[in-house]
This record gives sequence, C-alpha cells and structure tokens, in this order.
Amino acid sequence: MIRWMLLVFILLVLVNSTTGVIRKIGLGRLPGDFTFRLLGREVFIPFASAVLVTVTLFGLVKLFALYF
Repeated sequence: MIRWMLLVFILLVLVNSTTGVIRKIGLGRLPGDFTFRLLGREVFIPFASAVLVTVTLFGLVKLFALYF
C-alpha cells in the first residue's frame, strides 16, 4: 500500500513539474484536462492528454510489433 501511494505521489509531482512542457506541445488544452487553484497553487490534471498519449503509444507499439 505504501509503495502505491509513493508511486502516485511521484507521478503527480512529475506531471505537475512538466506542465509547461505539456502546454507548449498543445496537450494541456484538451477538453478533459483540468486546471484549478488549490491553496494558492495551480494544479493541472491532464486526463484527456494522458488518454491521447496512451492510445498513441499503444498504437506505435502495436505497429512496431507487427513489423518486427
């Protein structure tokens, strides 16, 4: 249980620290991405962008596996 909580915490920190890069690419403005202020800090949760990246990577892995 502690390992999962630590993993989720690390992933949230990584997502929050890469907000600027994600927005420059254009992924942070999809309809399912949420940005809100919590305790004076801006929190960014990219649900739609994560789904888009996951589907794209899955497709690339499938294409790679098909040819090799």
